Amino acid sequence: MVPVPGVLAVLLVTGVLVYSASCTLQERVIFPREYANQRALASPPAGVTPLWSPAADGTRVEAWFVPGRGASAERPGPAVMFFHGNGELIDHQLALAASYAARGVSVLLPEYRGYGRSQGKPSQAAIVGDMLRFHDELAARPEVDRARVVFHGRSLGGGVASALAAVRPPAALILESTFTSLAALARKHGLPEALCRHPFRTDRVLPALQRPVLILHGSEDEMIPVAHGRSLHTSAPGSTYVELPGGHNDFPRDRPAYERALDAFLRASGVLLEDRQ
Repeated sequence: MVPVPGVLAVLLVTGVLVYSASCTLQERVIFPREYANQRALASPPAGVTPLWSPAADGTRVEAWFVPGRGASAERPGPAVMFFHGNGELIDHQLALAASYAARGVSVLLPEYRGYGRSQGKPSQAAIVGDMLRFHDELAARPEVDRARVVFHGRSLGGGVASALAAVRPPAALILESTFTSLAALARKHGLPEALCRHPFRTDRVLPALQRPVLILHGSEDEMIPVAHGRSLHTSAPGSTYVELPGGHNDFPRDRPAYERALDAFLRASGVLLEDRQ
């Protein structure tokens, strides 16, 4: 018979090994940056201004800025911070940035640590800290009306947008193909919520946000089921919910309906003003 101290030692070692394996797996699944980085551009395209913001620990993180049509220091306009999914880079968001810029909305595409040309290792705390710094730099730009800064997040980026909104409430929040929380997704796949290192509890942010919220979700999303979008809508009083055909990686299939939903929401929330169109 194994002595009790021996049993405790075995349990302790087993627990440490399980937790270590869980952490490694989470990093690969939540932040698959090696895959994303294979598709990085060599340099920013024309019309894009690269910005580098060093964190307190010296880590340098990149963002791209695209000015909105007609925005200037004399006539500052709205701006959107767009947060991409976990398998993407800011390099892949130029079409979306161009769509916003054509509306007169300036766009900031902040990168995550360890992604693209940015240094460091991603984590919820580090990413949110970087985004907070980028937000304050964006709001201070002379061509930006700081009262009309919008957050738009897709997939993992919706969790990032919501976490930032908890400390810097935006003029409006747009969540696209977003989970209620990563902790909930982890639980569905057999990982206890307590072991989820980057929980991104969007469901806890929305009830207290008191800002216009648009939730967009694909009816056939196979990675983040549409039930997450519907649940977020329920948790956010007064939010606008738009469900369109599409899965996770081909959303939206109906691009015109998607653009109409964005336009209607941005106008209703006071971000787009009629006299600037």
